[in-house]
Amino acid sequence: MAQKQIYIKASPENWTSHNSKVTFNGNTIHLTNKGRGSALLWLNTMDFRNGSVELDIKGSDERGNSFLGLAFHGLDNDTYDAVYFRPFNFKVNDPVKNDRSVQYISPPDHFWHSLRKKSPGKYEGRVTQVPNPNDWFHVRVTINFPETMVYVNGHKDPVLRVEQLSNRKHGNLGLWIDSDLGRFRNIKVIKED
Repeated sequence: MAQKQIYIKASPENWTSHNSKVTFNGNTIHLTNKGRGSALLWLNTMDFRNGSVELDIKGSDERGNSFLGLAFHGLDNDTYDAVYFRPFNFKVNDPVKNDRSVQYISPPDHFWHSLRKKSPGKYEGRVTQVPNPNDWFHVRVTINFPETMVYVNGHKDPVLRVEQLSNRKHGNLGLWIDSDLGRFRNIKVIKED
């Protein structure tokens, strides 16, 4: 099956926001949370099935206030799969927190706290190519239902490999934060044609 690469422009007509304020600055998207809960920025006109999404992400080294990543196979603003990063755990001198640097969730039934309680360590992982938590880092999320793999900074081994907990094989694709601010740029979707 042929693959198609789509470069996504950081412009308002390409996106629909939920619980967020969005600023577009050149090729960079600044996503700010407007309230309690997760903020989403859905890509318009894309039903994403299998493939990869590559992008650069910038969070911060602010404990408890930098959770940002990618939502996929979304049904609506409450039902989707997502992988996200906790940059403040990248370089702390604590192996337990290091092992919680990247997380998979599948709301509304599978949030991080229930997954950690039921299956410790299964749906979160350590970022091995440790970037500076205040700098941009490159991410590739590869989805081949039901498997999802997450790669950071071009490393050949995934930092997280999970089987999706939802049974959705396609849906909306978007940017996700559960903190004050997240920055995203250079978004490329590689999908099966």
